[in-house]
Amino acid sequence: MTRGTFSLAASALALLTGCTLMPAYERPASPVAQDYPLAAPTAASGVATADLGWQDFFADARLRKLIAMALDHNRDLRVALLNIEKSRATYRIQRAELFPAVNATADGSGNRLAKDQSGTGQVEVTHAYSAGIGFAAYELDLFGRVRSLNEQALQAYLGTAEAAQTTRISLVAEVASNYLSLAADAALLRLAEQTLATRQTSYELTQRSHALGSASELTLRQMQTSLESARVDVAAYTAQVAQARNALALVVGTDVPAELLPPPSTEVLAQVFGARDELPVGLPSDLLTRRPDIRSAEHALRAANASIGAARAAFFPRISLTASAGYSSSQLSELFKSGHGVWSFAPQITLPLFDAGSNQATLDSARAERDITVAQYEKSIQSAFREVADALAVRSTINDRRGAQARLVDASQQSLNLSQARFQHGVDSYLTLLDAQRTLYAAQQGLISVELTRASNLVTLYKVLGGGWTDQTVAAATPGLTGGGAARP
Repeated sequence: MTRGTFSLAASALALLTGCTLMPAYERPASPVAQDYPLAAPTAASGVATADLGWQDFFADARLRKLIAMALDHNRDLRVALLNIEKSRATYRIQRAELFPAVNATADGSGNRLAKDQSGTGQVEVTHAYSAGIGFAAYELDLFGRVRSLNEQALQAYLGTAEAAQTTRISLVAEVASNYLSLAADAALLRLAEQTLATRQTSYELTQRSHALGSASELTLRQMQTSLESARVDVAAYTAQVAQARNALALVVGTDVPAELLPPPSTEVLAQVFGARDELPVGLPSDLLTRRPDIRSAEHALRAANASIGAARAAFFPRISLTASAGYSSSQLSELFKSGHGVWSFAPQITLPLFDAGSNQATLDSARAERDITVAQYEKSIQSAFREVADALAVRSTINDRRGAQARLVDASQQSLNLSQARFQHGVDSYLTLLDAQRTLYAAQQGLISVELTRASNLVTLYKVLGGGWTDQTVAAATPGLTGGGAARP
């Protein structure tokens, strides 16, 4: 065979083994609007929210330490990372099918034949020894079946890596949300304790006045009702704070040191982000490359597309090769000497003729699975769009709610001051004063709730826009993490 003929044959074989019957992949059209509703214009920023590192997003040093602890100890994240290792190993196993498995073998045998079984009428003892290398049932991937399965395994691995990024983003947001909830519960407990102390003092003064005959029994019992109501709130909020601490410890994955717990002040809710009050939202199309859950769904779609290629290849012939070369001898000392070389070559072709529709059913199933995955991919985009839109809907009114609630607290405080003065001068009954106390107490609780909603909403917006996957802010999308999925193994 000439050099040109050999090169032509090698090129033809490479072309055949490189073809595939996978359908050409096309990303489905986005099933959402081009803009978010109620999206307020934000100042231009060179850094997208998804590329904003959580260490830069959160200004509270305690919260940053808790997030770092969670990334080290949280079990859900640990499982997600181990799933990456498992999926990578599965892909490597499948990729190995592209190459023949070459094995070295050596064996020996001995046989003894009885006199009545041998042709000579004498006992015969025979030995056989062999050594060689070879491969068995290596499939020539002429129609891309093995390559399609390899692509399917690769996309499954990449999807698992994106799922781990989703877990990381959710973990960062969950730690922050639990931290804020604990801060709000601690603030509510402190407010309840202050209210209890104030009402305890008022009750004791009224109790002495009643003993002197200057306060009625009705007024005393009304004050006692107010006192016990505050005591109930203190007990309830004490339990709520304990539960919030347990929730934070669970998501962090280890015990939370006391010095990392938020102080019982609403200032924590306002200062956890520093001076940051808004985030660049971008366009819905950005979610396709910024949200790892959407990228994971697209990898699943690519895997389903590859499955169609493998199902199509089942209709075509499969050629497998088995070959070996080595030495064989009846004497171990003669095994590797000249004249004892042996070889075997056994190609096999399998052509499907009748399978009662099994191959067609497999192809139909693969196509249906691809269509299902398309719907799931589109649903993931719609869910992401709704999450951002919902967060923006809260964001568009939260400052108005916060301002109105603050004004309600001021008005309630003034009303309480007036009611207190009128009660002391005997103009109004204690019932009017009690109503003013309850109104102020409820307004103060409402302000803490609004502050929590405002802070939690910014955390939610950061999460749903894809933020939290990186510790430090990056200037642009990092290949393999924010744009095109995880790096190939």
